Formats: sequence, C-alpha cells, structure tokens
Amino acid sequence: MVSSARLALVRPAERGLLAYLGIILVVGVVRLPQQSAIAWVIAAHALCGALVLLAARPDLGKIGRTIRELYPLLLLGALYPALDILNNFGAVSTHDAAVRGWEQMLFGLQLSRSWWQSAPSIFWSTVFHAAYFAYYPIIVVPLIYFVARGDLVSARRTTLWVLCTFLLCYLAFLFYPVAGPYYEFPRPPAWFVANLPARLVYATLARGSAYGAAFPSSHVAATLVATAAAFHGSRALGVVLMVPAALLTLGVVYCQMHYGVDALAGIVLAAAVVMVGSWLEKHRGPDRDVSRPGPR
Repeated sequence: MVSSARLALVRPAERGLLAYLGIILVVGVVRLPQQSAIAWVIAAHALCGALVLLAARPDLGKIGRTIRELYPLLLLGALYPALDILNNFGAVSTHDAAVRGWEQMLFGLQLSRSWWQSAPSIFWSTVFHAAYFAYYPIIVVPLIYFVARGDLVSARRTTLWVLCTFLLCYLAFLFYPVAGPYYEFPRPPAWFVANLPARLVYATLARGSAYGAAFPSSHVAATLVATAAAFHGSRALGVVLMVPAALLTLGVVYCQMHYGVDALAGIVLAAAVVMVGSWLEKHRGPDRDVSRPGPR
C-alpha cells in the first residue's frame, strides 16, 4: 500500500498520469483476449505507475528533481505506441465515415483532399511539412527552457497542460478511433512530397504513427497548448512559437495528414485545456512542489 504521505507528494500532472494508467490497465484487461500482446502493455503501464509513485519523494537531489520535471512528457513516447496494440494493430473499426460526414457538413467538401488539389504548391508543401515536423521542438522547448531558467512554476504548468492534452487525445484514439486522410485517401503525388521536410515527415510517420489516432488532432491540440503555456511563462517565447504553431494547424490539413474536423477538434480541445488550467491556477494557485524546503 502507498502511504498517504507519499500520495501527498504526487503532483497534479502525476495524478493525471496515474488516472490515465489506471484506465489503460482496465481497458487492457478487457481487451486482452483479443490480442495477447496486450499483456505486455498491462505490465509496462503498471511499471509506469510504480515509477510515478517512486518519483514522489523529497530527497531526489538536484539531478533527480530535474528528471522529475521532465519525465512525465518523456513517458508519452512509451504510452503512444501502446495504442496500436490496444487497438489490435488497426483491426478495430474506425469512425472515418462519420468524421467525413461532419467535414462535408461544415466545409461543403473534403478539405484535406480538396485544398492541396485546388491550390497545388511546392512552396507551401515544403513550408507546411516543415511546420508539421516542428511539432516536436514546439512541445519540448518550453519545458526545457523553463527548467533551465529555474522557473519551476512555468515548467509544471507546461507539463500539466501538455500532458493532459495528450492523455485526453489518447483516450479519444482508444475509444473513438479515426484513421484519418493519411490512411483513407490516396497519397499526394510525388511532386508534392519531393522536398526534405515532407520526406522527414513521411519517414517519421512510417516508423511511429499509431493507427486510429487522427481525431482530435493531437498535433494541433498539443502544439497550441504548449504555445499557450510558453506564453504564460515567457511572452517572448510564446510569440516566437505562435508562427510555427499557426502554420502547423493549417499544414496538417493542407498536407492531408488530418481532416479539417480533426484540426478543429484539436483547437477546441486546446482552448478547453488552457481555460480550465488557467481557471484552476487562478482559484487554487500554481503547482508548487510541496517536497521542496523553504517558503512557498
């Protein structure tokens, strides 16, 4: 049993992570008969939960405290591939037909298919694919920046908001899988992807894309939330990230990676996370480490 004193040291982001891990353990047990590899997912997520509880201690030292600021987002790299196993490697039914119906109703066409066809451009293909690939530094740079500056309040805000955004997206992928236009439509012609950013994007997706992870767009949601968190801690950093974040939001649709509805849902989710996070911080105060000595 975990002591109440240890639980009191668990930060809000870690509590969210533990809640997600608990949901996955339940889903894993239910879906285990469908895919034996899920047993490894169950074991890995149980170990992640143990790691969270082990990290909740006051005597970690300087290096340990730094790692504790970073590890929740680093764990996402391990949690995301598990979705493919839980969704039986793409054997689950997807809801693309419903999403395409929403797309048609909202935009009057299939935006992710029609946009690049009606406005073909090597230049914009290059720019938007580069912005799509910029997703990775946009997510991690604010956290590293705040940790390096010793601004732990901003670092924990960034971790909490971004982590919650990803975990909510992961749950959507698990319970309402949507493959997206990357899988559902024919790929754009060779000239459209004959640039270095596009080749990097396609190579990355070929190695690390989970099937059914289109709605909402976690690229859009997490990018916008990371940018908002950066702006809260450093207006200059937030302004710098606004341009690539805007380009990415448009680019995921133009480059036929997401339906327009996916991007729109990502925007709505990002706005909800930022508003709820800001409201909680205003009424409950920012996340501070109760294990650290000294005034708070």
